[in-house]
Amino acid sequence: MIGNDIVDLALAKKESNWKRNGYLNKIFTTKEQFLIKNAVDSEVMVWNLWTRKEAAYKIFNRETGKRGFFPLLLECIFDDEKTGKVVILDKSYFTKTIIDDNAVYTVAVIHELDFKKVSIINPETASIVKKNSIPFIIDAATSTEKPISITHHGRFWKGVMLVG
Repeated sequence: MIGNDIVDLALAKKESNWKRNGYLNKIFTTKEQFLIKNAVDSEVMVWNLWTRKEAAYKIFNRETGKRGFFPLLLECIFDDEKTGKVVILDKSYFTKTIIDDNAVYTVAVIHELDFKKVSIINPETASIVKKNSIPFIIDAATSTEKPISITHHGRFWKGVMLVG
């Protein structure tokens, strides 16, 4: 399984006030808040952590069927600004994050080797369907449903799936 999430940094700067009193305590663990406070760019670190949590949540939701808003149950464990894990309850997901001047984008997978199987979805040619708000793609050759992950924010849309 796979999950992904993206944040348009320009839109987030306009629409989010992550510095408001109490916000960080509702979303981020003590360890994550330490990373934010000590980061070279605290704002980018907020969205780095957020996209990791969201990407991992998408897999967790598919695996367990549990839906809800419980960001403090998901904890990011950093290898560095680009790689790490997100842990929730007894589950762990690997993450890879890309950061540029415009966006923060994270992909999460269950097995680290799955990163080699990530395939980008072209929304113009893909046959995407949703069941219970969860996206799938219809494989043209077999007519079977394959799990995908879609994310969009501001100027950006990304879809991914695992192949092979």
